[in-house]
Amino acid sequence: MKAIGFIPIRKGSKGILNKNKKKMVGRPLFCWVLKEAIFSKLDEVYVFTDDTSVVSFIEKEYHWTDKVHVILRGSKNADDSASTESAMIEFSKLIDYKFDILCLLQATSPLTVSKDINNCIDKIENELYDAALTVVNSHRFIWNSHGEPINYNLFKRPRRQDFEGLLIENGAVYCTTKKAFIESNNRISGNIGTVEMSEESLTEIDSLKDWVIVEQLLIQRLKEKRAPKPITHFVLDVDGVFTKGTISYTAEGEHTKTFDMRDGMGLEILRQESVKVMVMTSENSPLVAARMKKLNIEDVFLGVKDKYAFLADLREKRNLNLEEIAYIGDDVNDLANLCSVGWSFVPGNGTEHVKPFADVLLKSNSGEGAIREACEWISNYNKRF
Repeated sequence: MKAIGFIPIRKGSKGILNKNKKKMVGRPLFCWVLKEAIFSKLDEVYVFTDDTSVVSFIEKEYHWTDKVHVILRGSKNADDSASTESAMIEFSKLIDYKFDILCLLQATSPLTVSKDINNCIDKIENELYDAALTVVNSHRFIWNSHGEPINYNLFKRPRRQDFEGLLIENGAVYCTTKKAFIESNNRISGNIGTVEMSEESLTEIDSLKDWVIVEQLLIQRLKEKRAPKPITHFVLDVDGVFTKGTISYTAEGEHTKTFDMRDGMGLEILRQESVKVMVMTSENSPLVAARMKKLNIEDVFLGVKDKYAFLADLREKRNLNLEEIAYIGDDVNDLANLCSVGWSFVPGNGTEHVKPFADVLLKSNSGEGAIREACEWISNYNKRF
């Protein structure tokens, strides 16, 4: 059965300005669910949006996968009064209903992981449900406006461990068969299965306070997956790591960047100890390319905006283990990687936003021996294994 993901994104947002594009843990919000969709069982993933900047971002950033497509949605189905179902219908007609399972994924649910998507698909493919949705089992006692308990006996209050609770939609994933969708024009219908997600996924991002809560939950989840292992790969940002983060320009464009020779020697020593060195930067700079060639670094990836998804793709294609990767970065676009790898480093003059999340806050500043210090730390650390 062909299963496709559908991520609707609207340009406007009243609660939080440009919410879908606002950076959470250094990445645009919608990128969190998009990355999980890419690494799920979905055959294709479509982003349906009226925001041309999102279109440009996806076309440029996700060139490493042929699974992601982006389609412009009509203005009629992108205003405040338009329903998600109307967007689903418009989209389905545009692709001539070429799917067996349609999976609606919400861009505002960054705690969704590929396993949640796969579990919903399995409900339809293996358990023969017409549709499936994600829920949270809440053990809270629910009341109505008339002062009446809904999910428990007032005079026989159960202990939490004996309480079945109540299943609540968390709005993250909805899957339906094509037949059920055509008959109902609704995201779920017919015989519906449920897939439980973690309780924190119930947090909705309606305000900046919610945003802070969900961002901290994401950071904590990334960090909890890690365990100490020998470092086999060292991934480096460039500006603010190799350099001081400054650059001079002439009328012809980029002119000079300054690099510390001691850093190059540190990386050479690491390579001699069989640690693979990789460079990943959001800039597309000929100067950087020339410097990395001089340092004999083969894996140099320029113009990478979504570093977290790109690293995930590298990990899968090269069978890498995140726990065996060290990463050094200095700013918010490095934050997701800093939180997810085995060991993370931030130069002494890194931004205040990322310093609290570094495993090792280096004494040296960027462009002044920070990389050399990190290399020596890795070398000493690996000796214990």
